[in-house]
Parts: sequence; structure tokens; C-alpha cells
Amino acid sequence: QVQLVESGGGLVQAGGSLRLSCAASARIFGVDSAAWYRQAPGKQRELVATITAEGITDYEDSVKGRFTISRNNAKNTMYLQMNSLKASDTGIYHCNVRTFPRPWGQGTQVTVSS
Repeated sequence: QVQLVESGGGLVQAGGSLRLSCAASARIFGVDSAAWYRQAPGKQRELVATITAEGITDYEDSVKGRFTISRNNAKNTMYLQMNSLKASDTGIYHCNVRTFPRPWGQGTQVTVSS
């Protein structure tokens, strides 16, 4: 069973940056579309950024121009570079593939102080 492990979160001031990583225990990135999701306190999990198997990226409107999704297929790892962070970016960030989602990992907490 493929495991997903997110890391890189933390506490940062507004305007700061973080780089999240998502390590998979098997080769799934580059085979299926993948995404980063965010669950803010008291809210449903929402889609933040996607990357197709061909490398085409897309972003939720509020993060466009600030976040960049990428992957390293050889390392079975996906990344989310987050710049110009805002308090509204606070939440637990999860990663997964989209067509055949795997069991969710623990996520990584991002807290942005204003």
C-alpha cells in the first residue's frame, strides 16, 4: 500500500515562505495527476494546486502567483513552494493523486501569523 508523507510545514509570519514536500513510497507521481489540498480550521478540505502527469499545473485562485507545485519523479516526491504567505493560507496541507487516491497521510501544519 502506497504511503504518503507530507513535511515542511511550520509557523511563519505573513509574507514569508515555506516549501512543502510529499514523499510517496512508490512511483505514483508522473503517472497520475496529483494535487495539494488544504484544510483550514473548521472547513472542508479544498484543492490548492494540481499537476497533471504531463506536468501541466493549475492553482486555486487565491494562491495563483504565490504557490508553485512541482515534482521529482525519480524521487517519488512532490513539492509546493509557497511564497508571500497570508494568514488565510493557514491549515493542514495534504497531498494525493487524483484518479486513484491513496490513503491520506498525516498532513503538515502550516500556520501563518499576521
